[in-house]
Amino acid sequence: MATELEELVDFLSSPSPQVKKVAVDIVRGLTGSEDGLQSLSSYAKILLPSLSRLLSEKKDISEPAAEALVNLSQNAEMAAKMVETGMIKMAMDLLYKPDSCITQLLVMLLVNLTRLDAGISSLIQTGDDKMQGLYVMKLVRSFCGSSSESRDDPFDHVGSILVNISQKEAGRKMLLDPKRGLLKQIIRQFDSARPLRKKGVSGTIRNCCFEAENQLQDLLLISEFLWPALLLPVAGSKIYGEQDTSKMPLELASALLIEREPVQDPEIRVQALDAIYLITLQDAGRRAFWSVNGPSILQVGYEDEEDPKVMEAYERVGSLLVSGDGTEEPSTETSK
Repeated sequence: MATELEELVDFLSSPSPQVKKVAVDIVRGLTGSEDGLQSLSSYAKILLPSLSRLLSEKKDISEPAAEALVNLSQNAEMAAKMVETGMIKMAMDLLYKPDSCITQLLVMLLVNLTRLDAGISSLIQTGDDKMQGLYVMKLVRSFCGSSSESRDDPFDHVGSILVNISQKEAGRKMLLDPKRGLLKQIIRQFDSARPLRKKGVSGTIRNCCFEAENQLQDLLLISEFLWPALLLPVAGSKIYGEQDTSKMPLELASALLIEREPVQDPEIRVQALDAIYLITLQDAGRRAFWSVNGPSILQVGYEDEEDPKVMEAYERVGSLLVSGDGTEEPSTETSK
């Protein structure tokens, strides 16, 4: 005899819209608690396909179905089953339908699924030579093309997806590929006033800098945008003079010449310093950093800093720059 939960899951496939609506609302409610998630996980084989089918319905049914899937995908086992059954392809297909009304929920679902290695491989389309990178290019285009400062930008969460995929070498290489130009597009979103978007960009840059040993030149190709994104969060509050900024990229120099809003989130400041550290581990990276007066900027920022973890990150970079390896320039005023 079927249990109550089995009957509930069966009702998700009812031909009656009213019955489906009631059933999906109940399922959504159950996914909001740990006990409910545990109970439903036993029926994943029939529950996940049933909820997936509802994503194409009208908003009153597709929205609670998407919310349920987002909640379920926080469980690693459920997320793995979703990836196995092609949920990433389905989410991407639905995301770009003209009449999609659950855009933000689909993006949030992709955030959760790309916390898994299998989810990252699925999103970057590993093994598909013709299509590899298409999904990522679409998401980056949406992320960069929807940067309005409106209250609810459904693509803000793409920043978290980019952080996830850049934790893996294949994802970093894709973002750093100069032919695709993805990281250059992403970095330019660092100017956003929206914390979630800014943090996503910062975390993605930091992760990509783990490839500095092998792809430093690809990073330095976009130094015009890279140095402002890394140095402005840790430059302190000083308004610089023209002499101080004469060697800097125009975008960085222009920002330092005027009063600017401080980056309040200490995690973003740590990420910026981590990225600088990874770049300056390389000889060419250190030379590039000196060439934009980077050490002087960090010295001023360190004097303004109060957060112990951020100060520690400054000190890690500082110890590398003065380690006596011959890369320190005798004067920041010396022309090249």
